[in-house]
Amino acid sequence: MTQRITRPSTSVTALAPASRYSVPLSATPRGARLARILAVEQLASWGLLLDQARLLVAELAANAVQHGRVAGRSFRLTLAVAPSATLRIEVTDTRGDRLPVRVPGLGGVLAESGHGLLLVEELADRWGVEEGPVPCKTVWAEVDLVRVAGC
Repeated sequence: MTQRITRPSTSVTALAPASRYSVPLSATPRGARLARILAVEQLASWGLLLDQARLLVAELAANAVQHGRVAGRSFRLTLAVAPSATLRIEVTDTRGDRLPVRVPGLGGVLAESGHGLLLVEELADRWGVEEGPVPCKTVWAEVDLVRVAGC
């Protein structure tokens, strides 16, 4: 039995972001590493030094390369800080036909893949998948900056 993993968006994208960064990257392991490096640099330029965000970008970019890759097409990394003090991380790939699913195995253990989504679930305050525009999908994660700053 497979279960599609989606969570409702809090409509952060409906707000005009205070800061926004978006870049296309090659759907290769090198592109995934570059996504993490660029995200760390961009967040630092905004005064945000979040290991949590770095790990989320690394996992979402790696998933885009491993599960969302289409030869000759790139994926897009987008970072946005909304006025509501929320960091939104989006990774858009061109495999809208392959949405993240969790496949439970024996004893509730996940199958061979899907472990990274557990990390995303632990690190993000909210996350989910938005389908479209065809042929794309966007996997997103949000981090509440107020909570992070208070830790």
